[in-house]
Amino acid sequence: MTKNVGNWDRIARALGAVGLGIAALVAPLPSWALILLGVNAVYLLLSSFCGACAGYGLLGKSTCAIEGR
Repeated sequence: MTKNVGNWDRIARALGAVGLGIAALVAPLPSWALILLGVNAVYLLLSSFCGACAGYGLLGKSTCAIEGR
């Protein structure tokens, strides 16, 4: 998959993943809400590490400074 996530976007996704992960562990929510938080945290973390976002690919967007990277 082509990289379409820029550096600042990757940092924001990683911080968001950490926040969602902490919320999933600490918040007194029903189990379905904890699963949703956990799944979103994992997706954000993976897209941050890989540098590619499936949603951006479907929309044809990119936050990378260098095209085709």
